[in-house]
Amino acid sequence: MLQKQKVVELLKSIETGAPEPIAYINAHNYTQHNLAVADGLAGFGAVLQALPEGSAKVNTVRVFQDGDFVFTHTDYNFFGPKVGFDIFRFDNGLIVEHWDNLVQKAEPNPGGRTQLDGATGIDTAIDTETSKTLVADFVKTILIEGDMAKIGNFIGPAEGDYIQHNPAIGDGLQNLGAALGELARQGTPLRYTQNHKILGEHNFVLAVSEGEFLGKHVSFYDLFRVDNGLIVEHWDTIETIPPESQWQNSNGKFGL
Repeated sequence: MLQKQKVVELLKSIETGAPEPIAYINAHNYTQHNLAVADGLAGFGAVLQALPEGSAKVNTVRVFQDGDFVFTHTDYNFFGPKVGFDIFRFDNGLIVEHWDNLVQKAEPNPGGRTQLDGATGIDTAIDTETSKTLVADFVKTILIEGDMAKIGNFIGPAEGDYIQHNPAIGDGLQNLGAALGELARQGTPLRYTQNHKILGEHNFVLAVSEGEFLGKHVSFYDLFRVDNGLIVEHWDTIETIPPESQWQNSNGKFGL
């Protein structure tokens, strides 16, 4: 069975209660990076048992694979409506590690776009490593170093050149710049301090980063779609990282 299929079935089992997909997890070696969940298979099971019966809904909208990693973009009702990215690492055909980033589901953004709509098709004509290099350079140059003079190397100038799914921002560079400028004026700038992982499949690339937003320590998961050598579409989740005293495991949020 393909690793992508295993992940989709495992996520769907949260909704259906089907026991079979649990066998896709290595019962003796499963490292959990969701800090609200205890380590191992027992921690995963405890969360499922805590869900109110019949409350969970899971619709995986996008699924990609990069080597031993499968990453997904999912519409959840999981202790309330949420949107999330999940990353699973496989070893010898079994899932041995899991990361995620979840946010509350929001209303459509100023451009009328949601956190989940937009392109889903994988364009195999686009080289994966070229896409990953472009996004890694964008994260470093623009998001971490803040060298906005080079933004044209990554995103086209017209409003339609950059489709935005962040709940607070409309399409195009002008709206992105206005939103970032307003945050800075309010004294709550959005800061990326470190990139931990770049994963991709052809025209889709996920960047996992760390930083600060609204004065809080956060993890940034940014999914980009690449076309003709530029970034043309963006989805994201920003999750607050709780104090270590509240962690249910000791694995950390990243470790990628």
